[in-house]
Amino acid sequence: MPLVSRINLSAVLNLGVLVITLSFTACTTRSTLDAFSINADSSAPVVKLYAMDCGTLEVPDADIFGSKGEYQGVSGIMPVTCFLIRHPRGDLLWDAGLPDELHSKPDPDAAELKGIARQFVPVTLESQLVSLGVSVSDVEYFSISHSHFDHVGNANLFSGSTTILSKAEFEHMFSDESRQRPDFKRYHLLEHENVELFSGNYDVFGDGSVEILEMPGHTPGHSVLKVDLINAGTVLLTGDLYHFEQSRERRITPAFNFDIPMTLRSMDTFEALAKKERARVFISHSIVARHWLPRPPEYLD
Repeated sequence: MPLVSRINLSAVLNLGVLVITLSFTACTTRSTLDAFSINADSSAPVVKLYAMDCGTLEVPDADIFGSKGEYQGVSGIMPVTCFLIRHPRGDLLWDAGLPDELHSKPDPDAAELKGIARQFVPVTLESQLVSLGVSVSDVEYFSISHSHFDHVGNANLFSGSTTILSKAEFEHMFSDESRQRPDFKRYHLLEHENVELFSGNYDVFGDGSVEILEMPGHTPGHSVLKVDLINAGTVLLTGDLYHFEQSRERRITPAFNFDIPMTLRSMDTFEALAKKERARVFISHSIVARHWLPRPPEYLD
C-alpha cells in the first residue's frame, strides 16, 4: 500500500483567514517512484534522500512571512524538515532543525520565540539517525540552507563533520552581531573546525549528483540543495527561499529577509532551474511536503 495515496489539504496555514486547498495524487512506494523515473541513468550513483522530522513551529500570527501584509492575522503550523542524503562517497546532513533538547524539555516558556512561534520537537534528530544505523559521528558532511534558529538547532552535533558553507553565510554567522544572538550557541563550534567555504555553487561529491546552489536574499548566503535521484529525478530543496506554497505562487517575501530584491532575483534563478530540470520542489516548512515525503526508513532514490 502507498504511504500517501491522495491528499486533500485545506488550511495549510489556518482555516477561516487563509485557505489553501491542494489536491493531488502522490505515491511513495518504490514501484510508483519507478513509474515517475526521469531519464534514469544506470551509471549514475545510487543516492538516497531521507526526510527527517526536525520539529514543528506553531505560529500565532504569520504576518512577518509577508512583506506586504499577505499573512497578517494568519496562524498555523510550520513543519521543520532536515534531510539526510546518503551517497556512496558519504553522508550529507542538510539543515539541523530545532534543538533536540526541546524534546526532553517541553516547557512552554522555554519554547517561546519572542512571541513569534512556539517550538516543539516530538522526536530527536539524533534518534532518527540512529534508527537508520547512522551515528552523528558517521555523518561525513554537514551543510545548512542558512543560519536561522530553526535550521541550526543541532549544528554543534556535527562539528566533527566537514561543514560546507557559503562564504557569505559563514561571514554572516560569525559576525559581531550574530555572536550576540541566542542561537549562536547552537552552531559556534563550527567556526574553527573543518569548514569548506564556497561562492556560487558547490558539488558535494564531485559527480554532480548533489549540489549546493547559492541563492541569497533571505540571508546573505542562503542556499538551496539540488539532488539528482535515479528514480525520482531531480529534487530541489528550497530552504527558506519560500515558506509556503502560496509564497512560491505569488512570490511573497518575508518582511525580515536580508535583501528582498535579491530574494526575488534568486526566485527567478530557482524557477528557471526547476523548469529546466523538471524538478520536484520541496519547501522545507510545507505541510504538503511533510505529508508527501516518505518517512524514514522509507526514502526517495
